[in-house]
Amino acid sequence: MRIDPELAATLAAVADEGTLDAASRRLRVTPSAVSQRLKALEEQLGRILLVRSKPARLTEAGEAVVRLARQVALLEHDALAGVGIDDTGSGRRITIPLAVNADSLATWFLRPMARLSAAHDIDFDLHRDDQNFTARLLESGTVMVAVTSEETPVAGCAVTPLGVLEYRAMAARGYAKRWFPDGVTAAALAAAPFVDFDRRDTLQHEWLAAMSVGQQGVPRHYVPASHDYAVAVSLGLGWGMVPRLQESRELVPLGGPTLRVALYWQQWNLRSPLLDTIAAEVAAEAGGVLAAPGSVGETRRR
Repeated sequence: MRIDPELAATLAAVADEGTLDAASRRLRVTPSAVSQRLKALEEQLGRILLVRSKPARLTEAGEAVVRLARQVALLEHDALAGVGIDDTGSGRRITIPLAVNADSLATWFLRPMARLSAAHDIDFDLHRDDQNFTARLLESGTVMVAVTSEETPVAGCAVTPLGVLEYRAMAARGYAKRWFPDGVTAAALAAAPFVDFDRRDTLQHEWLAAMSVGQQGVPRHYVPASHDYAVAVSLGLGWGMVPRLQESRELVPLGGPTLRVALYWQQWNLRSPLLDTIAAEVAAEAGGVLAAPGSVGETRRR
């Protein structure tokens, strides 16, 4: 049995766009044609591939087909480049879906993306999430590559270390004067509000534990966006663990340990000059801005 590449690409388009109507506009066919292609593929394989909800959701079998569709598109792009065919004017740009943690996205990751986009006919589809879901995005075929703190390679992927993001507990000067007039003591920390990224982020909790303070009962604000998080700390909303790449003159360090989060590049274990080019550009940028790998604490990333 063979899977028709056009039918597989149609399923991938629906997964990306979320609805049959949106996929039809991307593929420049009617919604009826999209529906017929999906029905034909499901009948051919004898499997339900798509839950027709809003947004549409892939089944496990559908995820396997989408992985195939993305791999075929990538290999076709590499093959055309390899035989010297310039496909630039055809409108068939290659889309590369990537997963990246919020702090990398806010500090250093977009620079290599911009350079790559200027040099190659690539559309980047960035997915921001935490490390556990990042691994799931790789497994499902939603993304081809990921910046993650997960050192263990996802099945079918290769992993390369990028460097370390360092975080220090920081606060606005006025905030520090108000809440820590006698120094950053355990008693003061138990009452001083801090800024949490989201309910999966544990950086602030680990720093509090290192300062002999339990995080339960300590006032906190949730600001689930990396740039806005740093702004919230600089405005005095609370203290927070700020990446060194986002430190500013408005902030003062509170002492305590520097938390180090190792980052890794995971990509499909597929021989692709384009993926290798992207990996090299990202690694070059990371090597210039991230700390060198060393002794890394058990921390979760943002």
